[in-house]
Amino acid sequence: MNARPYLLERTTTGRLATASHVVRLLAAVLVASMLTCLGTVGVAGSPALSEYQVKALFLFNFAKYVDWPPHAFENDSAPIVIGLAGQDNFGDNFKQVIAGKTINGRPVVVKHVASEQEYKGCHILFISASEKSGLPEILNAVKDSAILTVGETERFLAQTGMINFTKKENKIRLEINLGAVQRANLKISSKLLSVADVVMGKPGDEKVN
Repeated sequence: MNARPYLLERTTTGRLATASHVVRLLAAVLVASMLTCLGTVGVAGSPALSEYQVKALFLFNFAKYVDWPPHAFENDSAPIVIGLAGQDNFGDNFKQVIAGKTINGRPVVVKHVASEQEYKGCHILFISASEKSGLPEILNAVKDSAILTVGETERFLAQTGMINFTKKENKIRLEINLGAVQRANLKISSKLLSVADVVMGKPGDEKVN
């Protein structure tokens, strides 16, 4: 896949009028849900909304609610890189949802990654369920890097992953391993934490293994 810059677009569109407005509405729904602590997005509520559209929207929103240390970027205009490891179920969702925007002055690049060197070139690393058997090795390869790891498998947090997608009542929900996020020198917004079903590693919690 050729890497191109994309960014999630915020919108105030109030209803779905035509097919061309679908992605703007989805972005608005997601951002609104995060800011108002609803924390869930339906998969089946609309024929235009698929599981991987929702996940793509979340991935781009994560870039807005996570702060990386300065050394994670070559310069002030370097892109935020989202790497996709394993089977790509997103199709054209990134292109359909995001086009020609920036986050804090940075473009967002999406690309496939398949090696330790490529993993370490990412700021957000999404690890597909297809990589379940090799998940420990992937997470170990980036454990000392300022990389937000995102998965979609059981026990992802227990293996030191940072954010996991789960599905409950046909809605995509979040689990967050705050301890792993902090150990990677990342800062995560309280707004994002507030929409998660599970937050491991909060003060007073037992240490995540």
